[in-house]
Amino acid sequence: MSGEAKRIALAQVELPVGAFEANARKVREVTARARAAGATLVIFPELGIAGYPPKDLLYSHDFLARYARAMDELCKPDAWNQGICVLMGGLERHKGGKPGCGLFNAALLIENGVAQRSSQKRLLPNYDVFDETRYFDEGERSSCFTWQGLRVGVTLCEDIWNSGMRDEAPPRPAYGLDPVEELVHGGAELIVNLSASPFAAGKARRREALVRELASARALPVAYVNSVGANDRLVFDGNSFVMGAGGALLARAVQFEEQLLVVDLDQAPKRGEEPAPLLCESGRGGELEEVLRALSLGLASYSNKSGFNGVVLGLSGGIDSAVVAALAARALGPERVLGVAMPSRFTAQMSNDDAAALASNLGIEYRVIPIEPICGAFLDALAPSFAGLAPDVTEENLQARVRGTLLMALANKHRKLLLTTGNKSEVAVGYCTLYGDMSGGLSLLGDLYKTEVFELARHLNQSGEIIPERTIARPPTAELREGQRDDQSLPPYEQLDAILRGHIEGRMGLAELVAAGHPEKVVRRVLSLHLSSEFKRWQAAPILRLSERAFGEGWRYPLSHALRYT
Repeated sequence: MSGEAKRIALAQVELPVGAFEANARKVREVTARARAAGATLVIFPELGIAGYPPKDLLYSHDFLARYARAMDELCKPDAWNQGICVLMGGLERHKGGKPGCGLFNAALLIENGVAQRSSQKRLLPNYDVFDETRYFDEGERSSCFTWQGLRVGVTLCEDIWNSGMRDEAPPRPAYGLDPVEELVHGGAELIVNLSASPFAAGKARRREALVRELASARALPVAYVNSVGANDRLVFDGNSFVMGAGGALLARAVQFEEQLLVVDLDQAPKRGEEPAPLLCESGRGGELEEVLRALSLGLASYSNKSGFNGVVLGLSGGIDSAVVAALAARALGPERVLGVAMPSRFTAQMSNDDAAALASNLGIEYRVIPIEPICGAFLDALAPSFAGLAPDVTEENLQARVRGTLLMALANKHRKLLLTTGNKSEVAVGYCTLYGDMSGGLSLLGDLYKTEVFELARHLNQSGEIIPERTIARPPTAELREGQRDDQSLPPYEQLDAILRGHIEGRMGLAELVAAGHPEKVVRRVLSLHLSSEFKRWQAAPILRLSERAFGEGWRYPLSHALRYT
């Protein structure tokens, strides 16, 4: 790469779904900043001002018409788009294709305010949370364009995942073509990738390994631009970067934050301009910090986009609600968090004390609403129908549902988002109450096992006690009956989580789990609980996705079937 300096800008930005005018303003502002920094090419993420993923909004004629109007305005020659090439994701309509749609997921090049050409996404993911074959037609071409005498090959997200790393886990489909190989044969000297790749723990490391292998094998530099922010369950961590032709990392943007990353392709980074660190490469503490930032970003984005004044949650004095409260205070600020203790006659004084101490440590609003009188009224009303029947889980669930009703009333009245506090272990085996502790609009811990919640609590306390140490140290309990502990109903969480992780993430069956050293009786019990709880997961609050085997859109199990483990 000789001659004129080749300076590109990677626009790691958040572009909310359907916010066409606001997104277009951001494109203009960021492009102007890129030009002022000396860049002559600025690259935006996948789908551009439409936002990712728009899902069935793509079937809406109004959505498509508004997108088209915003793009028409954006492509008019104006001061902001002169002297710089703008490459951005978007929608390309065409005749034929899927009924009612006829869309390509495309990349559009705007040069001096004029739309020049597009490149279409060739590989459409249709696994886990991805359902792109529902909306898009497979692209007909991968295109190159010339920028400062350099042939630039354009790919979109999945297009690079069929080039190397075929043995990665979790497995990806084997596509019948390799867009990168096609571009190389077409003379590409630089590969760019426009992505909206959702976060999963450790995924940033795998992305970079994939691109490093690609850059080394093809002897080409690669510029990877990813979205940042969150839409519904999905968090986008950014982590945009440029990899040199030999596989050396030239630059990396900060994770979980908007950033305009300006890079000279033909110059080594100067001292003091080293790439931002990758959190998951700094040990377990870094991995936990990565998860913490993902949850904070996901909650802030979901709450703000949905127009809530803040959040409300029940504070039980237990570990799960303590961690959720700490995350909410961090993400939104303590002034937007309401914690509510709802003690019953089974609630220990230490639980009340720890809930109050947590609220004080966080600086959040705190209220106490005793539920004993309300539960008593329910039991009095039900007494004739329950006559002659011994107390059982029904009375326990009633307490949880009274609490859920109170929290929903507070959320409705104050226009707050109710956060559920259940973790992945509980959701996996149904150790939770529908219309009780499962009530709410968003789950922060639903993709974290109980043992991971304890780890996160200790991580939050590393600079000083936020969560009371007694909350972390005491045996977990739902406190729905006298002397209750979780290990009376479930295996110890270390054992439970190991079995669940092997079954859910590792896809291990009964025989494999037993061969791995787990007692067969315990495995059968856990798998039976897991299978019989699917109806609860169908009705659960949306769970922020932290892994590639999260409950939600990527989890598609039937409610009724004949598979049994007992």
